[in-house]
Amino acid sequence: MKYDIVIIGGGPAGLSFARSLKDSGLRALIIERSGIADLESPAVDGREIALTHLSKKILAEMGALARIPQNEIAPIKQARVINGNSSYCLEIDSGKEDVEALGYLVPNYLIRKALYEEVFTSENIEVLTGTTVLDVQIAPQQATVMLTNGDSIATSLVVAADSRFSETRRKAGISASMQDFGRVAIVSRMVHEKPHDQIAYECFHYGRTLAVLPLNGNISSTVVTVSSDVASQIQALSDEGYAAEVQAQFNHRLGEMRLVGKRHAYPLVAVHANKFVKPRYALIGDAAVGMHPVTAHGFNLGLRGQDTLFRVIRAAQLQGQDIGALNVLEKYQSKQMRVSWPLYTGTNEIVSLYTNDSVPAKILRGLVLRLSNNFPPVKQMISKKLTELGGHEEAGLPFL
Repeated sequence: MKYDIVIIGGGPAGLSFARSLKDSGLRALIIERSGIADLESPAVDGREIALTHLSKKILAEMGALARIPQNEIAPIKQARVINGNSSYCLEIDSGKEDVEALGYLVPNYLIRKALYEEVFTSENIEVLTGTTVLDVQIAPQQATVMLTNGDSIATSLVVAADSRFSETRRKAGISASMQDFGRVAIVSRMVHEKPHDQIAYECFHYGRTLAVLPLNGNISSTVVTVSSDVASQIQALSDEGYAAEVQAQFNHRLGEMRLVGKRHAYPLVAVHANKFVKPRYALIGDAAVGMHPVTAHGFNLGLRGQDTLFRVIRAAQLQGQDIGALNVLEKYQSKQMRVSWPLYTGTNEIVSLYTNDSVPAKILRGLVLRLSNNFPPVKQMISKKLTELGGHEEAGLPFL
């Protein structure tokens, strides 16, 4: 079997890249280990994606955004960051920034479903499910992807989108920096008595972090982040006990809170590949960079990355160049690395500072929030990175 591009992984990054190829004339194959039913009807996973304006624009151009019910797209009008027990907070308001919203919350499973529906209509994209990759071999003129079912597939370019723990990244000999935070994020939807007014909160308490993200109606997505040794105790609470914990931790701002649906737990490990490309091989999505969720930029970074890779190989294709050549792929690496590395390291520094409960760290935490709130250039930079209103060329430090 011969394809122009083989995409390993049918998650959001792999599906969005495949959708970008829809009108390119390039023949592509997605290889996904899960079954077709998981692509057609992804399970609810509890994760809400905070889309930036750039990500919303990309998804709209793909046709995927129109496939998501409007009542599942919730605008974020304000963002507030609270430090410890202090009543002081960093506040960013969409009204003051002269934008409709800072970002838009959309369930991850609905994004995956919409992207698959778009890919399914693409005549030049095929999907192979229930299959895993055994090995990838690179030769000067082509790459060969060997599957566990015994098949071999020849291609000009392999694009790996197989999670932050990418097996093919390791087999390709690409190293990665990894940080295990020793913490677990517990996510759930909660209905509450008082309106949230479309305000997102990030509360850096001592010993744990709470994010409250406004959905439509009196419903919020809550993310409780605790050390791994405490997570099992939190998960063992009854639904009523868990709701009471969140309600108290949020200082009863939304009145009585009640759990809706299941709780989902995710260990927090951040990964950044030390390079994104080799001849005939490229990394996208979490396989390239797996972010800590505190700045809400993981999905957005992956969506930007696949868009950058597509633009680079499309330009090479139109100029009659080899889309798998290293000099072509390095253009993608250069652009994406310029965005991802500051974002990755900056986010990890923020996490380190705001989960450090020593006295000097507590003082510094408060000073950082006050500087961000009261020094206009810093606040403007934060807002710009949070919304990605500057478009595809914007790079730099993350929210906070």
